[in-house]
Amino acid sequence: MSPQEAAREQARTSRRSKITPERAQELYAAVLDILRECGYEALTMEGVASRTRCGKSTLYRQWGSKPELVVAALHGTRRVLLPGIDTGTLVGDLREAAQTIGTAARRDTPLVHALSHAALQSPELLCALRETLIAPEIAAIDAMVRRGAERGEIPADTPAAEFVSVQLLGVMRARPMLEGKYADEAYLTRFMESAVLPALGLGAPAP
Repeated sequence: MSPQEAAREQARTSRRSKITPERAQELYAAVLDILRECGYEALTMEGVASRTRCGKSTLYRQWGSKPELVVAALHGTRRVLLPGIDTGTLVGDLREAAQTIGTAARRDTPLVHALSHAALQSPELLCALRETLIAPEIAAIDAMVRRGAERGEIPADTPAAEFVSVQLLGVMRARPMLEGKYADEAYLTRFMESAVLPALGLGAPAP
């Protein structure tokens, strides 16, 4: 980090210290709710201020701009979704991952859609989106596949192995556009049983 960047970060930290962590969480939750409901373009500092009964000047003083506030909200509400999954088998891990991702689809899919276009025009926003909503899930799924290979459940050079995370996360985003429905728990479970596991040479459908 350059001296200039360090100075800016120190200034931002100093400004933000005036808002309690609990209050910041309320503001972050409101930001993400508005994004899900209305999209990035419709999100305004005025709208966040109105919904949270917070002064607009306070938001600008703490975060400076809408992109900064959105990035802070993404990082501030970061949560662990998949890394705790370890059933002892690759089939078990992937089935549980499909159920977990499907359960979260109604919450996460609108948020990813709302931010996708804006993120392509903002490197900082794109980085935050990847770091908070995408990269942890990819890393967790890749770890499941790697453990499966290490246990000998699939050959290490299985061609489909590198595409498992792309399949699961990609279909979650694609189904609303193609069919107008979320890739919920039931859908992702069927997708896992019918497409992902057979491509890996694994498992008959769960009873």
